[in-house]
Amino acid sequence: MDEPAKSASPTAVGARIRALRTERGLSLSRLAADAGIGKATLSGLEAGTRNARLETLYAVAAQLGVPLGALLAGPGSSDPAPSVAGDAVTGTLLRSFADPGMTTELYRLDVRPGAVQSSPAHPRGTAEHLLVFRGTLRVGPPGAEVEVAAGGFVALATDRPHTYAAVGDEPVEAALVIRQPT
Repeated sequence: MDEPAKSASPTAVGARIRALRTERGLSLSRLAADAGIGKATLSGLEAGTRNARLETLYAVAAQLGVPLGALLAGPGSSDPAPSVAGDAVTGTLLRSFADPGMTTELYRLDVRPGAVQSSPAHPRGTAEHLLVFRGTLRVGPPGAEVEVAAGGFVALATDRPHTYAAVGDEPVEAALVIRQPT
C-alpha cells in the first residue's frame, strides 16, 4: 500500500459536476448554496481550476444525490484510481459497482495522525464497512466512536455525521466499502 495515489483530475471532476448539475436543472448559485460552499468555489471546481477537497466533494455529491465516486470517475472509467484528500483522510476509489437500487464503492483509505476527518451524513440507508490493515482507527458518530485496530472490522450506518481519526502517531491504512441506495 505504499504507492502514491493519483489525485482525481480537476478538469474531469469539474466536467462531471457541471454535467450532473445541468441534468438536474440546478443553477451554479443554487447548488453552491445547497452544498454550503461559495459560488466562486463551485465555479472553480467546474472550470477545473480548483482542486476539490474531500469535504467539498461530499457536500456537492450529497446535493446532487450521487455517490462520491460519481464525481471522481465517470461510468465504466478505466483511468487510474483517482484519490481525494481531506483534513485527515486520503481516499482512493478502487472500484464502483452499480446494481439496481444500490451503488457500492471500494476505497483505499489512508488516515493521517493528528487530525480528525468529519464526514457529513450520507443519504438515508448508506452504510460503510471498514477493514483496518495498519494502525488503529477511531470512527463513528461524534460521541459514539469505536476504535478498530489492525485486523479489525466495523460496519456503520453513515446516514448521520461521523468522523475518522488515527489513534496515536501511526497512520492508518484501511479498506472502505460504501453501500448507498440510488
